[in-house]
Amino acid sequence: MLMRKLVLLIVFFTSLFFTSCEEVVDVDLDTAAPKLVVEAAINWEKGTSGKLQVIRLSTTTGYFENTIPVVSNAVVFIENSKNQKFNFTEFNKTGSYVCNDFKPEINEEYTLTVISKGNTYTASETLKSVAPITRIEQKNDGGFTGEDIEIKTYFTDPADEDNFYLFKYVYSNKVTANYYVSEDKFYQGNEIFSSAIDEDLKAGDEVEVTHYGISKQYYNYMNILVSIAGSSIGGPFQSPPATVKGNIINTTDKNNYPLGYFSLGEISTKKYKIQ
Repeated sequence: MLMRKLVLLIVFFTSLFFTSCEEVVDVDLDTAAPKLVVEAAINWEKGTSGKLQVIRLSTTTGYFENTIPVVSNAVVFIENSKNQKFNFTEFNKTGSYVCNDFKPEINEEYTLTVISKGNTYTASETLKSVAPITRIEQKNDGGFTGEDIEIKTYFTDPADEDNFYLFKYVYSNKVTANYYVSEDKFYQGNEIFSSAIDEDLKAGDEVEVTHYGISKQYYNYMNILVSIAGSSIGGPFQSPPATVKGNIINTTDKNNYPLGYFSLGEISTKKYKIQ
């Protein structure tokens, strides 16, 4: 009986100790003024017209906020070097601006203009081509352990030009995607592959692979972004732990720069089911 009382007393005082240690701590975080976030990736999939394009506008918000504020009532358009203008119209106050008559052209230079809340934002880029995906192969003894599934996506790099690539792997069993970039400095004119290794892949899972042709400037931007945020990220505009400036400038107030990047590129996409 004495031993039982001692055990009860120990449990009581232990629970009392941990209860007394619980305390709600309010952390005051400095909230910077909202910045415009521009998601302006003009992607032209091989074999399509590329007429339908979407640009999304939002703002940064507090760390603990659950919703991302969208930007409505902006003026958004793109012009090419021939002074052809492509207007983007907002859809139902969603911050998504849609163009149905865009004309993509390889090596054409385009200029984006966004006018919002008294500020004008601009950026210029050139639409780059991409080598088509030729085949996808699966290897079941990849990784350091030799037990992970590795996917290799092959293409033949053009021999007569310098090319830069963005590779994206989306998995049916994951929310995030894998991104990484490459340049053809060491494999120009040869057959080469992008690859991804995932220990969680299993038979029946689907992988969607996209290769983007990108400019050298966008390659440098994404190289920094991926190195900061890691290869497994929700997208190229997912908030990284540090600010990375893109190519869009605020011509009204240069100190109030936006986040995001204006890019144009041809893309090649294939889906593969794990065997």
